[in-house]
Amino acid sequence: SRRELEAIAELALRHDLYVLSDEAYFDIRYSGKSQSLASLPGMEERSVLLYTFSKKFAMTGWRLGAAVAPKEIAAVIAKLNVNDESCSNHFIQCGAVEGLTGDQSEVKALLATLKERRDAAVDLLNAIKGVRCFRPNATFYLYPNVTEAMTRMDTADYNVFRTNVLKNTGVSFCTRLHFGRPLPGERGKFIRLAYSGINLPEIREGLQKLKEYLDSL
Repeated sequence: SRRELEAIAELALRHDLYVLSDEAYFDIRYSGKSQSLASLPGMEERSVLLYTFSKKFAMTGWRLGAAVAPKEIAAVIAKLNVNDESCSNHFIQCGAVEGLTGDQSEVKALLATLKERRDAAVDLLNAIKGVRCFRPNATFYLYPNVTEAMTRMDTADYNVFRTNVLKNTGVSFCTRLHFGRPLPGERGKFIRLAYSGINLPEIREGLQKLKEYLDSL
């Protein structure tokens, strides 16, 4: 949010810090406009922005991205990069140029498809007993709260929960523990689902199986 960006900027300016801002999902936004940290007053000269072609242009696996940084930092990044991987091959570079300068209708269609998947998945998840899911305005991930569902299964163990779900439904997902240790006092239980590489019929089929299983507990 704008408020969060301003808080980060204030901290960086007060302590004379550089900020590494991962903006991989900058263009995967369903309404409104994304704002870069570098656009805030005083932050252009102390921000290092990371960008990838994997999300907006569905070029995952082509391993192409960019860093936008002050000249003195960009020079160091270039020195490290040329010794680490030399450069991206020609066809990937040509694909990136086409993505940036070509017809953007496919990009818009991709975003519309992701939005349709998001809406279907969120509605289906919120129809399951013990599951609550926020409707995000960006990215292609969902982070449902499954605290009540785990209580109904009589377990507080993420591994027990995900293993039981997998065995009984075939549905697989990451849990909160895949993204770091819980914070002190954290009580909610969460899982993470991605809808970038799965079509609507598969989403409906998988979440219907999940609903039937969790509703039966």
